[in-house]
Amino acid sequence: MIARPYVVLSAAMTVDGYLDDASPERLLLSNAADFDRVDQVRAQSDAILIGATTVRKDNPRLLVNSDERRAKRVADGKSAYPLKVTVTRTGDLSADLNFWHHGGKKLVITVDDAVEKVRTTLGDLADVVSVGPDLRDWGLVLDELGRRNVGQLMVEGGGTIHTQLMAADLADEVHLAIAPLLVGQPGAARFLGAADYPGGSTARMKVLEVRAIDDMVFVRYAPKERG
Repeated sequence: MIARPYVVLSAAMTVDGYLDDASPERLLLSNAADFDRVDQVRAQSDAILIGATTVRKDNPRLLVNSDERRAKRVADGKSAYPLKVTVTRTGDLSADLNFWHHGGKKLVITVDDAVEKVRTTLGDLADVVSVGPDLRDWGLVLDELGRRNVGQLMVEGGGTIHTQLMAADLADEVHLAIAPLLVGQPGAARFLGAADYPGGSTARMKVLEVRAIDDMVFVRYAPKERG
């Protein structure tokens, strides 16, 4: 039996639950201390996953920035950077995005109809694998990562992926950094969308940790432990 990764959903959001505003420029929510916290979680993870929409929209490098943390990974027998993973149904990815040109190994998880399209676009920039005719079963994605010895998976968005993993009860932890901001724009991206969540609206998740990070509040939940 394949051991699936321990899944950590990580997001910074506003007090009213938004990941960003509706402007063309990305809204920076985290402060310097919280960026450092995220860097630590990345360094502790075997893989970091974001959706293709986030890759296109934010054009992130998605790195472990600390020299010391990368050195510790190497000393522990790991690669300097975690595996970077993205998922796509359409295969609409550009080879010039930052995601492919920084850090260590990259993996694209896609569907049967898009495999050759992605391989043609990316060449040797990433490994490309299909999990079948569609991407509705996130268990298949986790199984693929388990086969690649991913023990901890950090998921950094976007909201659609967070929603799907929470609705499928596949998230082991949720890390929320809450910024003292309000967006209030209906068209802006939110941390979670409408879904049939396990246990319904009265199932309370267990709180593992709450602390202030300068002007932000960090909360860590165990979503599978609901009462």
